[in-house]
Amino acid sequence: MIPADLQTRSFRPYITSSTSEPSFTSTSNKTNTYGSPYTFQSNPNPNPNSSSSRSLNKHTKFSYNTRIALALAPSAVFLLDLGGTPVAVTLTVGLMLAYIIDSLNFKSGAFFSVWISLIASQIAFFFSSSLLSTFNSIPLGLIAAFLCAETNFLIGVWASLQFKWIQIENPTIVVALERLLFACVPLAASSLFTWATVSAVGMHNASYYLMVFNCAFYWLYSIPRVSSFKAKQEIKYHGGEVPDDSLVLGPLESCFHTLNLMFFPLLFHIASHYSITFQSAAAISDLLLLFFIPFLFQLYASTRGALWWVTKNPNQLQSIRVVNGAVALVVVVICLEIRVVFHSFGRYIQVPAPFSYLLVTMTMLGGAAGAGAAALGMISDAFSSFAFTTLAVAVSAAGAIVVGFPIMFVPLPSVAGFYFARFFTKKSLTSYFAFVVLGSLMVMWFVLHNFWDLNIWLAGMSLKSFCKLIVANVILALAVPGLALLPAKLQFLTEVGLISHALLLCYIENQFFSYSTIYFYGLEDSVMYPSYMVILTTLVGLALVRRLSVDQRIGPKTVWFLTCLYSSKLAMLFVVSKTVVWAAAVLLLAVSPPVLLYRDKSRTTSKMKTWQGYAHAGVVAISVWYCQETIFEALQWWHGKPPCDSLLLGFSIVLTGLACVPIVALHFSHVLSAKRSLVLVVATGLLLILMQPPIPLAWTYHSDLIQSARISADDISIYGFMASKPTWPSWLLIFAILLTLASVTSIIPINYMVELRSFYAIALGISLGVYISAEFFLQAAVLHALIIVTMVCTSVFVVFTHIPSASSTKVLPWMFALLVALFPVTYLLEGQVRIKGALDDGFMNFGEEDRKLTTILAVEGAKTSLLGLYAAIFMLIALLIKYELASLIREKATERGGIRHSQSSHNTSGGAFPPRMRFMQQRRVSSVATFSIKKIAAEGAWMPAVGNVATIMCFAICLILNLNITGGSNQAIFFLAPILLLLNQDTDFIAGFGDKQRYFPVTVAISGYLITTTLYVIWEDVWHGNAGWGMEIGGPDWFFAVKNLALLILTFPSHILFNRFVWSYSKQTDSTPLLALPLNLPAIIITDVLKVRILGLLGIIYALAQYLISRKQHMSGLKYI
Repeated sequence: MIPADLQTRSFRPYITSSTSEPSFTSTSNKTNTYGSPYTFQSNPNPNPNSSSSRSLNKHTKFSYNTRIALALAPSAVFLLDLGGTPVAVTLTVGLMLAYIIDSLNFKSGAFFSVWISLIASQIAFFFSSSLLSTFNSIPLGLIAAFLCAETNFLIGVWASLQFKWIQIENPTIVVALERLLFACVPLAASSLFTWATVSAVGMHNASYYLMVFNCAFYWLYSIPRVSSFKAKQEIKYHGGEVPDDSLVLGPLESCFHTLNLMFFPLLFHIASHYSITFQSAAAISDLLLLFFIPFLFQLYASTRGALWWVTKNPNQLQSIRVVNGAVALVVVVICLEIRVVFHSFGRYIQVPAPFSYLLVTMTMLGGAAGAGAAALGMISDAFSSFAFTTLAVAVSAAGAIVVGFPIMFVPLPSVAGFYFARFFTKKSLTSYFAFVVLGSLMVMWFVLHNFWDLNIWLAGMSLKSFCKLIVANVILALAVPGLALLPAKLQFLTEVGLISHALLLCYIENQFFSYSTIYFYGLEDSVMYPSYMVILTTLVGLALVRRLSVDQRIGPKTVWFLTCLYSSKLAMLFVVSKTVVWAAAVLLLAVSPPVLLYRDKSRTTSKMKTWQGYAHAGVVAISVWYCQETIFEALQWWHGKPPCDSLLLGFSIVLTGLACVPIVALHFSHVLSAKRSLVLVVATGLLLILMQPPIPLAWTYHSDLIQSARISADDISIYGFMASKPTWPSWLLIFAILLTLASVTSIIPINYMVELRSFYAIALGISLGVYISAEFFLQAAVLHALIIVTMVCTSVFVVFTHIPSASSTKVLPWMFALLVALFPVTYLLEGQVRIKGALDDGFMNFGEEDRKLTTILAVEGAKTSLLGLYAAIFMLIALLIKYELASLIREKATERGGIRHSQSSHNTSGGAFPPRMRFMQQRRVSSVATFSIKKIAAEGAWMPAVGNVATIMCFAICLILNLNITGGSNQAIFFLAPILLLLNQDTDFIAGFGDKQRYFPVTVAISGYLITTTLYVIWEDVWHGNAGWGMEIGGPDWFFAVKNLALLILTFPSHILFNRFVWSYSKQTDSTPLLALPLNLPAIIITDVLKVRILGLLGIIYALAQYLISRKQHMSGLKYI
């Protein structure tokens, strides 16, 4: 029947008008002869007047995101796997841009960015995938490409429904998009899911895979549902009837889905097996099954309203279900006998033909008929109950005879069938437990009769042991439904039965995966427990737990335990380990309590106490340590080699920290110390993973498994003994980073204690100094002291500049001066000490050129490293001072604005906001720049000068590095010149320099560098090593020099004008830069020197930029006027 919120007036004639939605209960209506599970409250006076019931709801969201995600999310992952890296990169970049645009509140731009990203990724998919070569057929390749494009389009439609502004501005479009999704997603998703399954397991049963996915998606999308974007229907409207136009799908889409469900798997099977379609009875049975199984599913779905588009008369629908279901049931049963029973289980049928056909048909058809009658709710009176009981007895007896049960004991299964039917019709628990006892006896007889005497080792155990486990599991599975119906005070029996069954199931499946061989009389054969069975049992178990929890048959702790057990089975699909299931279960049991056990929707505060939080964190740590072997095997599987101790320890620490996130996030989110400690723990683990320092033996976990995995003679035979670089300095870097994190998160309160701040700065400097010395300057022992002093000075300067003390402003300038003085001393001492040591060894006097060359290269490399170190130090100081000065200016601007605002509020109390203040708000940024350095002289007058010196030193060192490493690259200046943006307004060194001139050093540096290097290149090409006739007047070198110098001079006007403009930033005549622009064209076209051509291009860019900026200033001035 149609669900209650979708039933028409003929289904529910009277609905109460006291609420805005129909009210119904979940108990069965005994007077409903059609099996409807709903009963309704009656209202004899329905009001049919409601003019707004069909209006769109303007403020609802798309409520079927989860349902759509079940189909489109796996499809998107499959398409990404097909497209490869190009598609993933394209989509990632596009979605990042869309996210940035959306964060800027440019909604339409984000919408179009999403669609452009999907289109670009689809284009990349067409070029990167190999569909035509994969299918080896142009038509199939084109169909597959169209399917992928359609799925991509549906993903875009789904993304479009997430934009609220589309619903507000175009309410009818979102309704159409929703209908489009529900109409097309079942068709595309079922095909893609089948494609993925066939790629994994083969093509043999592809038609059945398609049939299963078709049925699943038909149930998800074709059952009638109310549109998310239609207003809640008023119950007064037509007696509470939901109009057809309020449903997501119309009759046409529903009809098409029905045709697809019944005919598409059949047609797919005929197309893929056309050569053997009618060659055997099994092949014909496949055709009939592929049609009649979906047909039976369609008839069952009609109980939920799937055939609403055919008729709304309940009597007609019931007639359709009974008549067509009976015919389909007979066909399906006969085909299953041919295709499955006699084909795969014929060895267990102990009755000769033709009696075997009769008894098997009687058993299967009778059981199917009884199940169908129960599903349709046809067992509702005394006669139907008697017929059902008779059928159950006959089916039980026939089934027992088929499997060879002794004739004298045939009444035993008949009595079991009687008790089962009595339980179903009378709800008698005594009858059910009698059925459980008798059914268990039959199961034990079947196992003993068929398997007990076989000498087979299966899954690491004898077949007898395996049979014991299977019988115990079956008995528990039979007993649990009866235990679930016991009174609430005996609920613990149900919980014990479910937990025991889950533990046995986990053990059996783990044995199948861990020991995938069978031994029989000296012959070995490999068997594999199918992966889909693990997934199927997991999903069924989780669904059963959820259902029992909703019905309050089991408590929350049992739900938690069972959820962890069933979920842990999925780990065996990814990691091949004998203990992975139990390790995953232990980890889940340790991690999940904050999520599953402490949920109380009636309370906003946490139910977990502080001691419980510590206890759970300790349990998590112990659990992770217990699972070391499993973590080791997982890392070995991922890396392809045994992980080192530091990697194992780091991963364990990271796993512990991540496992404690639910504790902190859900229950102690208000405790800052918990968050900071968690960050520190995770950072420690990540640093151990990245740095991989040597681990003391006492910190490691060594078991037989880990030791045997690391002892391998192949590594030595292949690679030999390799001298490894000492890695102990990495501990110093880890200590420095953790110390910094602890101070930043205020775990170490350096903000409030000067002594602790000093200790932190010195410890940080020593750690970094020793690390740099040992890692990069290992052979220059004399420089270690200087490098350590340098790093200590840097650390103290940075810490006390950011968090000053009472006397730090007097000491910091001298410390910076010491740092500047150490630079040339260290740089010159490096080369002298290394060369002197080489001379003392005396090898240069004996012609050892190789060692001489090695020493010279080592000296140059060390000097380059020193230059890079000091460049980074001066860059850090310049950035810090720029940040501190900006903070001081911002604070003063805030204080000044606060004072003015308080004064204006006193003067204009009760009045309107002054109109002029709007203009002042627009010019707020420029007003901040009017603060001169004199206003902050009392708080740090030395800071601008120190920042400027650090900026210039950093820029100069980077120029030297560019010369040493790249030989003076032309492009490098464009990356190095922006360093000069860190210059500050200074009354000592750079007078008159302010915020308005901040871009002047950058442009001057670029122009000056290119001009200077151009002159050097011309001089080097003409003069260096050539003082002959070429320099005479008229010689080729003379002509080269004069020509390129003249062209160089032609580029000067544009550069001079633009640099003057950048300094003054005042409007000039528009024609001046444009008149100077043509002078750059000869430099671009005629010159022989690349740098002159770059200067010409820059001149053109400068001229156009100056013109556009001046034009914009002019237009802004006109708008202001």
